Amino acid sequence: MKITVAENAGFCFGVKRATNFVENLIKEKDESTEIYTLGNLIHNDSYIKALESQGVFGICVEEALKLSQKAKDGKKIYIIIRTHGIPKQSEELLRRAESENPNFKIVDMTCPFVKRIHKAAEENTSEESMFVLLGTADHPEVQGILSYVKGDYTLISSDEDIEKLVSNGDFTQKNLIFASQTTQSLKLWKKTQKIFKKLYTNAKFFDTICSVTENRQNEAVELAKVSDAVIVIGGKTSSNTKKLFELCRTLCPNTQWIETADEIDRSNLGHNFKIAITAGASTPNGIIMEVYKKMSIENFEQMLEDSLKTLHTGETVHGIVTAISDNEVYVDLGTKVTGVIAREQITDDNAADLRKMFKIGEEVTAFVIRVEDGKGTATLSKKRVDADKNWLDLCEKYKENLILEGEITKAIKGGVIISVDGLEIFIPASQTGLAKDADLSPLVGTTQRVRLIDVDEKHKKAIASIKVILNEERKEKEAAAWAEVEVGKHYMGTVKNFVNYGAFVDLGGIDGMVHNSELSWKRIKHPSQILEIGQQIDVFVKEFDAEKKRISLGYKTQEMDSWYQFTQKFQVGDVCKAKIVNVMPFGAFAEVYDGVDGLIHISKISHDRIENPKDVLSVGQEVDVKITEIDDENRKLSLSMKALVENPRIAEEKARREAEKAQREAERAERIAAQKAAAEEKAQLEAEMAPYIVKVID
Repeated sequence: MKITVAENAGFCFGVKRATNFVENLIKEKDESTEIYTLGNLIHNDSYIKALESQGVFGICVEEALKLSQKAKDGKKIYIIIRTHGIPKQSEELLRRAESENPNFKIVDMTCPFVKRIHKAAEENTSEESMFVLLGTADHPEVQGILSYVKGDYTLISSDEDIEKLVSNGDFTQKNLIFASQTTQSLKLWKKTQKIFKKLYTNAKFFDTICSVTENRQNEAVELAKVSDAVIVIGGKTSSNTKKLFELCRTLCPNTQWIETADEIDRSNLGHNFKIAITAGASTPNGIIMEVYKKMSIENFEQMLEDSLKTLHTGETVHGIVTAISDNEVYVDLGTKVTGVIAREQITDDNAADLRKMFKIGEEVTAFVIRVEDGKGTATLSKKRVDADKNWLDLCEKYKENLILEGEITKAIKGGVIISVDGLEIFIPASQTGLAKDADLSPLVGTTQRVRLIDVDEKHKKAIASIKVILNEERKEKEAAAWAEVEVGKHYMGTVKNFVNYGAFVDLGGIDGMVHNSELSWKRIKHPSQILEIGQQIDVFVKEFDAEKKRISLGYKTQEMDSWYQFTQKFQVGDVCKAKIVNVMPFGAFAEVYDGVDGLIHISKISHDRIENPKDVLSVGQEVDVKITEIDDENRKLSLSMKALVENPRIAEEKARREAEKAQREAERAERIAAQKAAAEEKAQLEAEMAPYIVKVID
């Protein structure tokens, strides 16, 4: 038997400080001095009895106040405040009595770590706050802490309390402050922080678990992992001892909680066991050493007894590996027979190398299948022990609601089987996360994360769920997505399904709805006219209601707008081709651009009088039109056909005017020509007469 005593076992700083003071005070006191403690100084019955044997008794506040009168009669009275502290109101009463009588002494031996919580509660709480304390309701430390809280407070002490607080608590209007009793479970405190930091980002957390307690718990966990048995020493009313016991038992089921060496149960302790000893903060070193010595002596006696005894089928035994072959491992059991573990009782892997799996001198635990005294051998099974241990581990994981991981090994009627640490666990079809009546065979061979939803410890059966994990992940993803939603934000979403009035789009954890009116600038009857299931589209948030979990999405953009595209290409006065799409008594509607129609009023069809547009136009006919008006605000367009054809009357009048003008131009040309001819004739005549003219000289 190898016995290891934890380095952090026994009295902590606060307890040593208190016990040293009281013990020194006992040594120095005379007949006129009396010493009392408020409640038990520490949570250890043996130590308290030792104090009582020396005349130091635990009393309540009311009794202490009565003793203040005795101090007035000449007695010197010491009242020691216990390490766990007392309520604020009680201390105020005692201090008032102390101020009135110099012989009445109040000595505060409250642990400094506890005082730190008092200060945090007093300075950080108010009527607008909610103080959440992880602690045990009836523990004196907790009662003292809560007396310093201003405003509301609540107490949690388990996973169930945390779940209730998450489900029922709405502290959005409160300033949240979290703290822990100094001796609480570090694991539970970390879980509390993880959950509530996500829910309330402005919450304030005070890490008030005593560092000594934290070190003690961490060391105990490491020892429990590698030990066959753990002995936890401490008073039954000690909170930190209880936490040590619970932590160790989770990792090492063979864990005992004792107060003295006489309480050790030797029946579950083998001589070749690795045994760890740890102790609570209120356990004297003397008791720890007493337990250690008793176990060492009993170990020697047990070894002698074991060497003479034989084994029995069905027992679980411990031994030392002495030899390893290709297919067997030989074990010294400390008895007259040698243990033999065949390969098939170790692993299902035929290719496994036993020499790599085991080492000479290594300790091994196995189940006795058969004992053959005549051959001097015992057939053992390691798989059976591993399965039993794994089952116990599985039960603890179920209690802690942990997530497990394993491989789906087969599909059976009604569900599938998942292998977790060599254990087969059933997953009903309804818990696979697949649709009802879906083929389960694709799951076989896949690795899945599950959570246990039911465990039958008696019959060693368990039921797990993939669906629970998927739902939890979906909720986490949904919560994260809702936290980031804002109007105008764009998402690349996936079209999930259609309804008559629109399409639902997966935004990555949450769904939004795009109304038909947002899918197209044209009127549509069904979203399938524009989209396809599974299509990736760029959408943006128009509005949302986080409380009702509704998001309204936009999809159409200006670039998708036919009207916008039309106005970028055409303007008033432009001529274009148009297709008649509807004929009405007052005119005809013609499509000039994809999705853009304009009205050709009856008065704009022809210069001739028309009784009905149907007389000259029909649906599908293509015509040339001129854009005469663009009403951008109301998205209306006016077109004209007759603007492209000149009015006959006007043309006739224009021709007449042009003919008259031409005639006038011709007559004018004739006059100019006649005048030119006359001028030329005159010039010629003057030239001919020139020689006959006599020049008159003055």
